[in-house]
Amino acid sequence: MATTWIKPIHAGNSIATTLKLRTEYAKDHEKTDGGEYIAAFECDERTVDADFLLSKRLYEQKTGRNQGKNDVLAYHVRQSFKPGEVTAEQALEIGYDLAMRWTKGKHQFIIAAHTNTNSPHTHIVFNSTNLDHTKKFRNVKFSSIVLRRLSDQICLENGLSIVENPKLSKGWNRAEYLGENKPPTARDQLQELMDSVLPACKSLDDFFAALEAAGVEIKRGKQLSFKLPNGKKFLRHDTLGDDYIFEAIMERLSGKRVVMAKQKSIAPAVNENKPNLLIDIQAKMQEGKGEGYEHWARIFNIKEMSKTLLFLKDNGIDSYDALVEKSSAVCAEYNERLTKIKDIDKRNSFRCHIRCRYR
Repeated sequence: MATTWIKPIHAGNSIATTLKLRTEYAKDHEKTDGGEYIAAFECDERTVDADFLLSKRLYEQKTGRNQGKNDVLAYHVRQSFKPGEVTAEQALEIGYDLAMRWTKGKHQFIIAAHTNTNSPHTHIVFNSTNLDHTKKFRNVKFSSIVLRRLSDQICLENGLSIVENPKLSKGWNRAEYLGENKPPTARDQLQELMDSVLPACKSLDDFFAALEAAGVEIKRGKQLSFKLPNGKKFLRHDTLGDDYIFEAIMERLSGKRVVMAKQKSIAPAVNENKPNLLIDIQAKMQEGKGEGYEHWARIFNIKEMSKTLLFLKDNGIDSYDALVEKSSAVCAEYNERLTKIKDIDKRNSFRCHIRCRYR
């Protein structure tokens, strides 16, 4: 049941000290059987902090950029496994594969398998600056989710179990982890309620009456404040956002200001996890392909089967009957929409024909 998280390592007061502390923790000889389970890419494990620091200096010289204390020096990734499922050697190998795929071989990194717990786990520290010292790693929104999916795919390829519904760990950003399932805050709920009643109100009294009818308590003192039904505290109007201050509410009532309905933020689809069709290895071998191709095709098929399994789990498909049912529903919806599109096209074509005829 592999679990994975990623944390940025900020510069702090001393770049050299920060890099040394983080890399020394990863390659701690007491946790790696005397340094036996340590590997590195494009750097020396003994001088990894100095190697990272040199790349920062070269990056600053080439680009002229220096973010000071706000700079992200490196990233720390931790990958753990189900107790008793992997050896230290396997954990190191799988972690190295994860680091290479995640950085695409463009960033230095050090990886160490720790054996001081009841199950081996790996720590990866990779340089935020790339190998040619011209760019830095972009830790975009939802990257933790993408990293976990990549880790799950690699674990499935190696026959390991994964966490079906991972819980929030201290290395995750809560908003990124929850994505579109993030529960609305009190402010979100109050904003949504205001947005729903405002269009039907013609005056401030109408607006207040509609909110009170919905169970909202209102304070009309120096600062206009609201409290939701069963809410813990009053929220001042000037903390709800520009569209909910008193002046903005008056403008919305008069029609001078129009506010569009809010949409939930949805995590972007991970295109690389979309499964492809498997290769018919036997047919390809009959066509004259060699042993090298056969080896590559077997690995490719294992990866695609892992992607397919993740895709099915993400879509709640746990049996063949469920797959048939969902496929039939999707096909029916597609055909219905296609019919509507064709009807619209016919009507538009007819209208164009009429206009052209009577011009």
